[in-house]
Amino acid sequence: MKRQHGENAKVTYLWFAIIGLMAPVLAARAELTDVTQTTPNIPGGTIGKSLKQQVGAGRGDEFTSGSSLYLIKRDPARSIRRGRQLFQRKFTMAQGFGPRVSNNSVGNIHVNPALGAGLVDSCAGCHGRPRGSAGAGGDGATRPDSRDAPHLFGIGLVEILADEITRDLRAIRSQALALAINGGSAVTRPLVSKGIRYGAIRALPDGSIDTSLVEGVDPDLRVRPFFAHGGEFSIRGFAVGAYKEEMGLEVPDPDLCRATDPDNPIQTTTPAGLVLDPALDRIKRPSICSAAEDGDGDGVRNEIDPALVDHMEFYLLNYFSPAAGKMTERAESGLGLLQEIGCTGCHIQNLRIDSDRRVADVETRFDPAKGIFNRLFATAETLFNVVDDGQAFPQLVPKRNSFLVKNIFADFKRHDLGPAFHERQYDGSLVTKFMTEPLWGAGSTAPYGHDGRSVNLEEVILRHGGEAQQSKERFASLSDNDQRKILEFLATRVIFPPDDTASNLNPGNPGTNDPQNPAEHGSINLGALFQIPAEGPE
Repeated sequence: MKRQHGENAKVTYLWFAIIGLMAPVLAARAELTDVTQTTPNIPGGTIGKSLKQQVGAGRGDEFTSGSSLYLIKRDPARSIRRGRQLFQRKFTMAQGFGPRVSNNSVGNIHVNPALGAGLVDSCAGCHGRPRGSAGAGGDGATRPDSRDAPHLFGIGLVEILADEITRDLRAIRSQALALAINGGSAVTRPLVSKGIRYGAIRALPDGSIDTSLVEGVDPDLRVRPFFAHGGEFSIRGFAVGAYKEEMGLEVPDPDLCRATDPDNPIQTTTPAGLVLDPALDRIKRPSICSAAEDGDGDGVRNEIDPALVDHMEFYLLNYFSPAAGKMTERAESGLGLLQEIGCTGCHIQNLRIDSDRRVADVETRFDPAKGIFNRLFATAETLFNVVDDGQAFPQLVPKRNSFLVKNIFADFKRHDLGPAFHERQYDGSLVTKFMTEPLWGAGSTAPYGHDGRSVNLEEVILRHGGEAQQSKERFASLSDNDQRKILEFLATRVIFPPDDTASNLNPGNPGTNDPQNPAEHGSINLGALFQIPAEGPE
């Protein structure tokens, strides 16, 4: 194998990035089979590897060629693309697909909401619009009035922001506790992170903590941004749970299993860089923790190898943020009105990350000159340092710089938005508080609300009450023209099909007469950034 390290490797990598338009373009389709399963094949019509080939050399380490940890460290774009192909893969019963809970799926649905989950053979079955993306579109009966599947654009940035806010809030708690113990009197401190207020914490000299003043987050101060009610904080936990509850695929995940070992729980760090600390956090244990187990009794063991979860987690960590569509003067005015009526008190426009764990960023904007499908054009930028460790391929490690997350419009808190947003449970109780939904992507993800009941943006705004009652009333009192301006701004926050969006990695051919040809319509072609040719197509 040719040796590529040091400055030569850096030049090689950037060269691949710059000439990405010259690389073969294999734009995959949504909900894919692989080349070993179906024929005939056309370029981009199938996954390029079998499931066994995607597992490769297993989890391994940064020195085990072909393993997930090796690829994450030395060919991260390939790992991201492999995760994407796994997201689109249609699993079969022979690979362990199903049952949802058990063969008859009978039980107490309030205790086990998975009984009402949708049994789908692909992640894209619930998160597949626009096509080929980690988008929106699914609906499940895990609650009496359903749950609508949100899009996953920007999910990695969401995880990082939530984790950093948690770190900040817990640091304030620790400081208050130290002051209370050393000073012999109670100490109250405001809980503030990234300009967002989470109430206050009161530390007592006996070492106890009063959390009665905490707002919008659990008493343990862990921000859990995933699921409408705020039930999960890690992409890995989210993915392992979805594989089991939505697809009947069990994962003996070593990271989650170590962190939840009933006899000796151990702090561990996932390949995407998230720390799982059982001493601080409530972590859900996977349904099985041994590859020899057949927990669902379908005769298939080790249904999802941990290496596959590594690629999935890394893919979602680095997943693209939503795009900014066409901005007009009216839309710009709409943003100003959104701020004036108080919506951005909860929907905070921009938030800064202190240490970015991603290896790349993609910014997608309206560009009528270079954009082809949807007139959107994406610009990819690498966020890694090249580390020469003497191996055939260098490590490409995150720079961990600060990063401004633009146009997310969220505050990572739970709020009570009034009776119209309250959610019935199967036991007759109500859940009244839900996480603020980020507004990025709002322009193309109807219907709205955690239950999908609101058919358009105007209706979901008017549905607000409770803590948002005043802002809703201000919106309602605006002239019809000013209301339209706000809606026009929100309509510019869109998600998009990455394999059909021209970019600096494959700009395509604007004005083409052959728009069905992937090479002509352009794509965010991660293949242009692959480092290890021997791994072949994905």
